Amino acid sequence: MKNYAKALMLSTVLAAGLNAQTQDQMTKSIMDETYNNSQLEKLAYELLDGIGPRLVGSPKMQQSHDWAVKQFKNWGIDARNEQWGEWKSWERGTSSLEMVYPYAKSLEGMQLAFSPATPAKGLTADVVMLPTFSSKEDFTKFLSSVKGKLVMVSQYQASGRPEYNWKEFATPESFEKMQAESKAASEAWQNSIKASGETSRTLNAKLEAAGAAGIISSNWSRGFGVNKIFSAGTKKIPVMDVSLEDYGQLYRMLKNGTTPKLKITANSKDKGIAPTFNTVAEIKGSEKPDEYIILSAHLDSWDGGTGATDNGTGTITMMEVARILKKLYPNPKRTIIVGLWGSEEQGLNGSRGYVSAHKDQMPKIQALFNQDNGTGRIANISGQGFLNSYDYLGRWLAAVPKELTKDIKTTFPGTPGGGGSDHASFVAAGVPAFMLGSLNWSYGNYTWHTNRDTYDKIVFDDVKSNVALIAIMTYMASEDPEKTSAERIKLPVNERTGEQMKWPEVKEPTRKGGLD
Repeated sequence: MKNYAKALMLSTVLAAGLNAQTQDQMTKSIMDETYNNSQLEKLAYELLDGIGPRLVGSPKMQQSHDWAVKQFKNWGIDARNEQWGEWKSWERGTSSLEMVYPYAKSLEGMQLAFSPATPAKGLTADVVMLPTFSSKEDFTKFLSSVKGKLVMVSQYQASGRPEYNWKEFATPESFEKMQAESKAASEAWQNSIKASGETSRTLNAKLEAAGAAGIISSNWSRGFGVNKIFSAGTKKIPVMDVSLEDYGQLYRMLKNGTTPKLKITANSKDKGIAPTFNTVAEIKGSEKPDEYIILSAHLDSWDGGTGATDNGTGTITMMEVARILKKLYPNPKRTIIVGLWGSEEQGLNGSRGYVSAHKDQMPKIQALFNQDNGTGRIANISGQGFLNSYDYLGRWLAAVPKELTKDIKTTFPGTPGGGGSDHASFVAAGVPAFMLGSLNWSYGNYTWHTNRDTYDKIVFDDVKSNVALIAIMTYMASEDPEKTSAERIKLPVNERTGEQMKWPEVKEPTRKGGLD
């Protein structure tokens, strides 16, 4: 009996040493493949420059799904497109915006998503600006004057310099004066819109119903040369977003008694209704095939730019992780799934659709890693309210080289994400799902939903760091002898209401969208 015990102990020690050696070798192999054989630049080119923006329901979105499936299959990874709903299908075409009076000038601008086209020869009309409203009656009176006009619907920005630029060069007195004037102007604008009885979401439709020829907006993103590009909100008339600089000139002309005349030509296409999908790839587990690690990113984007950092970087990161693991770790203990979701931008629809269609998987998910907020190195990870998340995430992170983890801030147990990105769809279902938050790189101002979110904004050194970190953590999660605990913390009392906070609820996706 004693000899048996000694043999067992020796076997355990040898196995532990072998596992440590295997783990160390796998880490080194992943690092080598990540940095010396990276496919990121190629993937980024094909997705961002080759295909372009990926608006839900658009032909480009379908093209990106098909491209991803083909790419996975080329690596020997099973992949498919899973339909979860339908959406209005719209295709962006060429567009131009010209001032034809008081003199000729090409203006910088573009159609908003889902904007109707103009007649083939374009449309030409005078410009009017929303006045200041003190009541709904004022707004109703104004509506009677917009027929046949192009209506400017955004706040005038007196300065096109971002606040950081003012702070660097202005005197303290000048900086404070600018801040006070900017705040007052913003409050006056918001009060005027509120008095009209409308919101930024309903205003365009009311102007369309009143006979406006088109709408001119300028959704400045508080940086040089950047505007947010969202939805038009009309069904028959075009909506163009114009640069701060050109919008400001039009506004000042009106204020000084000159009425500009613009010509809009927009060649977008309404293509009816299209099916919407998630791309799902799978490396089957060898020992526990019914337990899962999910690599999560959304494939769709808004289409002002090409969706490079939102969320092209997340997409190519998870694809590259899958490629590396398939090459170095082709028979994982647990099944590794890559989920490239559709329509995150309209309310996490693709990931909610996956949760709904795969309810049986949810209790069996070991972990989900989600990336969605830019090109930067992973900088923060929250335990999302799972009581024991420190235990297993800590073990997995410990296997990652310190050069990749030394600046990562962790928050345990954290609180559950209720929205914002696709991990929240899974957290609501009780899945240990973790957002891998990235360094900012001026994401909010310069690339998030803007006309400048393009390939050149990617910092590939940072993306490679993320690939290596996620690949090692995925390997560790797969090899972990224990199933992760999904035990939740007891949420605190809401200080404002005095009521116990509740865990986010599972929500169904919008299955048929873009038609209202």
